[in-house]
Amino acid sequence: MSYFSVENLGKYWSEELQVSFSMEMDKGTMLGIVGQSGSGKSTVLRLIAGLLENKSLNGKPSVLHLNGKDLLPLPPGKRNVGMVFQNHSLFPHLRVDDNVAYGIISKAGKYAHTKISKKESRILADTYLEKFGLTGFGNRYPDSLSGGESQRVSARTLIVEPAIVLFDEPFSSLDAPLRKKLAVDICELQKELGFTGILVTHDIQEARTMCHLATIMKKGKQIWTGEAKDLTESLL
Repeated sequence: MSYFSVENLGKYWSEELQVSFSMEMDKGTMLGIVGQSGSGKSTVLRLIAGLLENKSLNGKPSVLHLNGKDLLPLPPGKRNVGMVFQNHSLFPHLRVDDNVAYGIISKAGKYAHTKISKKESRILADTYLEKFGLTGFGNRYPDSLSGGESQRVSARTLIVEPAIVLFDEPFSSLDAPLRKKLAVDICELQKELGFTGILVTHDIQEARTMCHLATIMKKGKQIWTGEAKDLTESLL
């Protein structure tokens, strides 16, 4: 049995776009979902996270299993799924360390059953910031950060070590050198923490660099699935 299994996950938007998705992944791997805007990539992430209601389109039952556990009946906060959005999604009124510590205080991921003080959460947040090259940034506020710094902080979901991490085009607003640097950082953290990841991107090279597996979506359907190293522009 695969560590993460998805079958017939679906969403009906219109006659023109009906999203349907299936995939199996081993623990610690990264899947790239590649496609143009409007192809249904981000919808798949929101279905997995529980932010959208699933509806199978072909009459067959939907499956969303994580290490043998059925996630479909669970609300988003109980799925042990983290998400990194395209926009930075930081709380402007909170310091950087409190933004990072938010997941811990909310009892998510590995800290779901742990009582932890605000002081302890800030110490853990500082450790996270150090890993992302942001030592000393804890007492700053989001409006003082550059785009790259904000995106590093926005990956704060990693601090609670969720089983699945969903990346929704997290580098799209950054310049090429910074995109490359953050991609390397994410790959190193995946090796260190062992999380399973899904990356939504329109950039084939980014998927080839960061991912083990890849699938191409077009008009809500998967038109190709294979090893990320075999991705080419001609497949789009």
